[in-house]
Amino acid sequence: MKALFKPEPGAGLQLVDRPDPIAGPDEVTIRVLRTGICGTDLHILRWDDWAASAVSTPLIPGHEFFGEVVEVGPLVHDVQIGDLVSGEGHIVCGMCRNCRAGRRQMCIRTEGLGVQRDGAFAEYLTLPGANVWVHHSSIDPEVGAIFDPLGNAVHTALAFPLVGEDVLVTGCGPIGLMAIAVARHVGARFIVGTDVSPARLELARSMGADYTVDVSTSPISDAQVALGMREGFDIGFEMSGAPTALPQMIENMTHGGRIAMLGLASGPFSIDWGKVVTHMLTLKGIYGREMFETWNAMGAMLQSSSVLRDAIASVISERFPARDWQRGFEAAAAGGTGKVILDWTQL
Repeated sequence: MKALFKPEPGAGLQLVDRPDPIAGPDEVTIRVLRTGICGTDLHILRWDDWAASAVSTPLIPGHEFFGEVVEVGPLVHDVQIGDLVSGEGHIVCGMCRNCRAGRRQMCIRTEGLGVQRDGAFAEYLTLPGANVWVHHSSIDPEVGAIFDPLGNAVHTALAFPLVGEDVLVTGCGPIGLMAIAVARHVGARFIVGTDVSPARLELARSMGADYTVDVSTSPISDAQVALGMREGFDIGFEMSGAPTALPQMIENMTHGGRIAMLGLASGPFSIDWGKVVTHMLTLKGIYGREMFETWNAMGAMLQSSSVLRDAIASVISERFPARDWQRGFEAAAAGGTGKVILDWTQL
């Protein structure tokens, strides 16, 4: 098969021939149709400090995908040849305390698809049957390819009850944009998005944000004034990882406000812990997706709402044949407004 391959530690990837993967008895083989390019993939391409510390080579990277099942192991249940699928890229041990308690997203021995084992930037991949998500209703292949980051958005957005609440979203990259759409679908009252990119802020408004703030020129408090808010935001989604984002969010939360944090900071930063305590704020870290409640929520929401389906599809901004993977990675690295898709039927 053709695959993007990193043979050894160091920068770069190669589109080469690799042996077809062999599925174990509890695994399935999937013919990859579409993949999304993630920030993790860019780290692996560049081979930065994080990649050097976390990634095992030789490796086929990639973890955002949509494909068709072509082989099913004898121990796999509820997955059939011909099923159109995406997959949970966190492969867990099943034996640690969290796994046994049904908190598999907190497994202490998680192995990452496309990070510690061969992933989806290839014509075929293998995945444990328990990690396969079968799309039981019609779905656009490109939307299927971004179920992984959509799951990040849904996990963050559903961390706290949203109906009737005022929501602040700091960081309007693709996942932040999808979180805005989900919050609007679920029933938030006011939604405010912040970023430093005018194009992303425009997209945030199209996804359902009532007001946006360019934090390079204006304070978030302007949004509260414009919307007639009296007491601050009830819910915060910190999606950016920017050092200034969480401190600014805390300044704009109501007493008892709740913050879900998905963005990974590049370094330490200070926050007003006195305010966290005296305002009785809740900060909750979010990683990956809940297995598999987030997946059930994603499927149900997209199946029931054409408005939400269209909003999520609009996050995809560029598409490239897999043979032009370098152009795709360049587009993703340029930090544009949306997700970049590779089409693995075009090699």
